[in-house]
Amino acid sequence: MGKRQIGEMQPFEFIVTLIIADLACVPMADVSIPLVYGIVSIGCLFLLHQALSILEQKGKIFKKVISGSPSIVINKEGVNLKELKKNNMSVDDLIESMRTSGYFSLDDLYYAIYESNGQLSAFENDSRTEPPSSLPVLLVSEGKIDNSNCELIKAERSEVENFIKEHSKIQKDVEVMTIDGNGRVYFKKKNTPFEILHFPLKEGVKW
Repeated sequence: MGKRQIGEMQPFEFIVTLIIADLACVPMADVSIPLVYGIVSIGCLFLLHQALSILEQKGKIFKKVISGSPSIVINKEGVNLKELKKNNMSVDDLIESMRTSGYFSLDDLYYAIYESNGQLSAFENDSRTEPPSSLPVLLVSEGKIDNSNCELIKAERSEVENFIKEHSKIQKDVEVMTIDGNGRVYFKKKNTPFEILHFPLKEGVKW
């Protein structure tokens, strides 16, 4: 498949690899099946892979159909929930991917892009100079309040609901709300840029 596939694979290349492994195992495990059957099948898959690779190089349309296209899941307005849903992902999945890349707050990035191979590419927000004092936790996702995280920050559900009402007429319009140990809130409503707000935490609350 070439040197590029050592470090990364497109979806169809991953599938081809699995099928080749299965085809190679069958004739080796069952002596009643001629080895040539496995060799011919693997040869056909090799030719199919080469044909698809050539098609990918012919134009963006073929590449998009065969390997998919990158998805911008964070832009300067904040989290793009629509793109996340296209990739069958949630805000939790995005936050997990950011943590593995060394970013812990959603406003640490100007842009976050899921490449077609599933890797997250990040464009750091240079204006964010204040590091988070603790791990930001997700309080609201797609209008739903996370009760377990409310307990973590020692806040009543009603307090969170009242805070939401102050900044959004409809709770369902709140796509994302996170909070860190300083009470710094990342607040993103539907069809509007994100805001940085402050939630009054109780004295001595740490996590």
